[in-house]
Amino acid sequence: MRRIEDILGQKEETVFNVFRLKSMVKAGDALAILIYGSPDPDAIASAMALKELLKHLVGLTHCVIAATEPPRRVQNVLFIKAMRIDIQLVGKLNLRAFQHIAVIDAQPTFFGALLDGIQPQIVIDHHPVTTVWHAKLADVRQNYGALSTIMLEYLLAAKIRISRRLYTALLYGIKSDTNNFERDAILEDIGAYYFTFARANRELIRRIELNQIPERYLKYFEQAFSYRRRYRDRVVCYLGRVENADVCVQVADFYLRVVDIYYVVIAGIVKDKFIIVFRGDGYRRDCGSIALRAFGKFGSAGGHRSAARVEIPLESLSEVLPADFPQRPVEQFLLQRLRRRAKGLGTNGK
Repeated sequence: MRRIEDILGQKEETVFNVFRLKSMVKAGDALAILIYGSPDPDAIASAMALKELLKHLVGLTHCVIAATEPPRRVQNVLFIKAMRIDIQLVGKLNLRAFQHIAVIDAQPTFFGALLDGIQPQIVIDHHPVTTVWHAKLADVRQNYGALSTIMLEYLLAAKIRISRRLYTALLYGIKSDTNNFERDAILEDIGAYYFTFARANRELIRRIELNQIPERYLKYFEQAFSYRRRYRDRVVCYLGRVENADVCVQVADFYLRVVDIYYVVIAGIVKDKFIIVFRGDGYRRDCGSIALRAFGKFGSAGGHRSAARVEIPLESLSEVLPADFPQRPVEQFLLQRLRRRAKGLGTNGK
């Protein structure tokens, strides 16, 4: 049987892209690695891996990691601190000062006006492609459960010595984005998990994972219980204005652990955006497909079978919802769009 290291490190596409990166970037260049939204473990680990890859491939010395939002979730703040990395805000960077822009765990169209007309040269992602964009090196593998798996392949293909800190980041990235393999994953994800497991600081990951929900979030769980709409194995809830999108994620993840609940839709308003988070068991319904077809006409929508997200600018809803987004009309809007999507679907979402 071939070793996992050989299988992951000898993918023809990955090996070719390693050579392309080596030819694109020079030691004296400046690189900005961009993350969309509040940075999560998979995006953080992948950015760390790309930075380490180019450091060893070409001797790159000037590299900045930046996200469109600061870290929100307690675990992610602790993870960033433990990894000893600095993540800046995209809005505060002069992107034109960098020779190269890389987009990690996202796609250029996600960023909208933040890119100021700049076209990233490097895009590495595992989300479905729903819009047209171009990059000199575009590696999108939507069947992978975690981008950290793909980045491990890059590191192994380049034959780079991986530090224990980076192994820890990659393992945590795989664990979190596959939800410990309760979400979509393929054989490569399992192999990458096995390979990093023995080399990572698992005690550190466990310590981070134990810190999950800030006390101030408890009010949102009470609100979610009061306003929940349950339909057999489904829960739909609108939380009103929330402090950040992670509130919707935490509530959705919680409800998916309730007995006989297999599909959850949690919505809330964050600043000037309407956020909808989908969670499911990945069998009965395809969350990504439902999100795109039900709400894609209003804004950014998509994801995987068991997890998806919608982001809609509030002005895009001005013709269908009152300006103050009251509870009952928003609930009706959600249910109407979801019912329209559900017509004609079988139990497996097809």
